[in-house]
Amino acid sequence: MAGTLDIMPSPIRIEEDEQENIARIKELKAKYGERVIVLAHHYQRLGVHACGDVTGDSYALCKAAANTAKARDIIFCGVRFMVTSAATLCRDDQIVYHPDKNAGCPMADMANLPQVMRSWQELGEHTEISKVIPVVYMNSDLDLKSFCGERNGIVCTSSNARRVFDWSFARGQKIFFFPDEHLGRNTANAYGIARDEIILWDPALVNGGHSAAAIQKARVILWKGYCHVHTRYTVPMVNEMRAKYPGIKIVVHPECTEDVVRIADAVGSTNFIQEYVKKMKPGEKVAIGTEVNMIHRMSVQSPDKFVVPITRSLCPNMFKISTRDLRDCLEQLDSWEPVRVDPREKRFARIALENMLACAG
Repeated sequence: MAGTLDIMPSPIRIEEDEQENIARIKELKAKYGERVIVLAHHYQRLGVHACGDVTGDSYALCKAAANTAKARDIIFCGVRFMVTSAATLCRDDQIVYHPDKNAGCPMADMANLPQVMRSWQELGEHTEISKVIPVVYMNSDLDLKSFCGERNGIVCTSSNARRVFDWSFARGQKIFFFPDEHLGRNTANAYGIARDEIILWDPALVNGGHSAAAIQKARVILWKGYCHVHTRYTVPMVNEMRAKYPGIKIVVHPECTEDVVRIADAVGSTNFIQEYVKKMKPGEKVAIGTEVNMIHRMSVQSPDKFVVPITRSLCPNMFKISTRDLRDCLEQLDSWEPVRVDPREKRFARIALENMLACAG
């Protein structure tokens, strides 16, 4: 399983060969006109991000895919779970392309359908399953989104997690949240759920490793899963940044561990973090706990502000997509393999994703 790398990604600026790729990408986009739209996630490399017609977090980009009116071809620069979600939400006459189909997500791989089905059955043996709302994080494969949609559940993102909890508790008594335990726990903590009403479900253990009484008492059941990028940050790292740079603010993503979230000055999605930096005054300092490509881009775009990572944590899967990949995709668009999703999975996953979009932010 791929992990994080303690390096600043190279190149740290748009190099000469990238400039050539970007120029060609712009030429091809001009040729295709409104037929093509490029969506680029915040964690993409600087050059790829610069080529996006729409940039944002997974929530914003899936919303863009659902609302794209004129484009027939959608090129999604992100990891697999984002691309399949876009292919689910777009119109039947639209086609989604992925510049690198090998760009996956280790967190998404921490939960699979057989495990979730078995866990759901075990939950049903100890609690009234109709009162359990399945909530799947966007960072998941499409069959898990389909699982949730078929059971009147919802997809959650870091942008709308609090509203998803509101939505879920309006419809049930318990939330089964997977696959990221940290986003789930941090949201439950902010929501005011008591600690003894939050349990961590280990799919490798019978009943997730819990007694029937613990399952019955729980209001939030968290899957044992995490993001390699965001669990890299620690309390000593935060303390070191504060000691080194007096007055610096600490801003982290909610996929970080709860002890890091607890001592941060602000917590939010990648869109939230980007807006936080934009609103900073010249000379202000911030250390950020999220993917290093995004932090580097913000530091380049805000040279009058001090913007640094708490430590460098790279998502190697996001980093797989290059301007060369995007250029190849555009140059070979008519023969590039489109993203295809199973019709049944698409039907039910769309329900869960549309519930997500209804929790507008």
